[in-house]
Amino acid sequence: MSPSIEHIDVLIVGAGISGIGAAYELKQQCPGKSFLMLDAFESFGGTWHWHTYPGIRSDSDLFTFGYRFKPWLGAPIATRDEILKYLGEVIEEAELTPHIRYGHRIRSAAWSSDDARWIVEADHGGKTVRLSCNFLWMCQGYYRHAEGYTPDWEGMENFGGEIVHPQTWPEDLDLSGKRVVVIGSGATAATIVPAIAGTCAHVTMLQRSPSYFASDMNRNRLADTLREIDVDPQTVHEIVRRRITHDQRQFLGRALGEPETVKGELLDGLEKFLPRATIDEHFTPRYRPWQQRIAVAPGGDLFKAIGSGAASVVTDHIDRFTPTGIRLASGDELEADVVITATGFSLCVLGDIRFSIDGAPLNFADCVNYRGMMFTGVPNMAWIFGYFRAASWTLRVDLVADFVCRLLQQMDAIDARKVMVALRDEDADMPLLPWIDGETFNPGYLMRDVHLLPRRGDKPEWTHSQDYWWEKDALPQVDLDDDAFVYETEADARAGKAA
Repeated sequence: MSPSIEHIDVLIVGAGISGIGAAYELKQQCPGKSFLMLDAFESFGGTWHWHTYPGIRSDSDLFTFGYRFKPWLGAPIATRDEILKYLGEVIEEAELTPHIRYGHRIRSAAWSSDDARWIVEADHGGKTVRLSCNFLWMCQGYYRHAEGYTPDWEGMENFGGEIVHPQTWPEDLDLSGKRVVVIGSGATAATIVPAIAGTCAHVTMLQRSPSYFASDMNRNRLADTLREIDVDPQTVHEIVRRRITHDQRQFLGRALGEPETVKGELLDGLEKFLPRATIDEHFTPRYRPWQQRIAVAPGGDLFKAIGSGAASVVTDHIDRFTPTGIRLASGDELEADVVITATGFSLCVLGDIRFSIDGAPLNFADCVNYRGMMFTGVPNMAWIFGYFRAASWTLRVDLVADFVCRLLQQMDAIDARKVMVALRDEDADMPLLPWIDGETFNPGYLMRDVHLLPRRGDKPEWTHSQDYWWEKDALPQVDLDDDAFVYETEADARAGKAA
């Protein structure tokens, strides 16, 4: 390896909410480790930097979507600008800026067993930058920011208006006086529709099938009360986080155990905004609660927009695009000047980076995942993939960061230069399954590309659990001396070379 390559102990890929959380915990728990964060964008935030569509906001509460160490002082559901301000404060307060390099898009990562290092190549301003690291920490997210998912409907090329995906929202898009159709029924559509209602001529939410919504006011009464009596912000944050996660667990248990009752409660909550006939026709899903993530409409803003007449909802299938709009399977046609395809993500696996191990290309679909954090046969690498079902993404960022820091400390303690996970003897007959169980949770972006992801087993160690309430106790107790962890010490390496 060339001595001119800059080397660090830990390379964190991504400066979004996962990467910032990882860097903070690494600096706190492993203060002797040198580290860098590389991000392809020109600033921090990841999703929150890239997405600029109208009304963009969180669909999780910021008491749990925020970090455990940084109190959230605002309303539970936050805007893009509020989230970026929060992340910027973390970077400033933790003095992370010197560790971040923006505008570095990683093209390849090659593991060398001889050197026990990853060699990473990134494009920076048209030039190739090479770095090496002992440990690679993937915090880059899970979808292609610049390439949202839009189905290929017949006739799209003949449509006389503009077709826009929310991920690539044009800065100069003017909706004034325009007839707009937003295709989709999830969190993005539910955000855009009320944000543009009243500013365009009319907006129609066109959905193939309904989604469940939570429509509470954007406030947390417990937080408000604790703040009123001058409880310090960190204590408020910790208490409210615990209460929210407790309530989420109770709600999820009820959704699984008495789905019809929970379904009725969710639908009844919409009656303050819409007639029952509209709820029955357009907002009564065919699946049980939590089989897909429940979308958020703070204060019922989506339903207020529909009730006011500034927006409407149509439940139908698309037959084809026409020069003036969209023809539906029913034969009706929606006229449109602008069509917004809030139709989901395009999944990418670990940043679409070309990985190799000792010159051999690495296909993650050939690996088995270890607790959704590591992969069989892949040395010195961890991955943050947060919760995407019933809990906030960032709750898992905290847990994975603790695990990785403990693993790095273990490696130092035994003078290990390499660690990877491997199936144990007792796992030899374990069935290998798709990464996620589509029967219990089946969002479209995962189901479309699940074949690209690592496989799972039928044991807790070899699955990506979506159970925060189990993992918060289980992950800190993981035995790093278990046979699933294979270490190579410096002594082992010297003995191998001598042999």
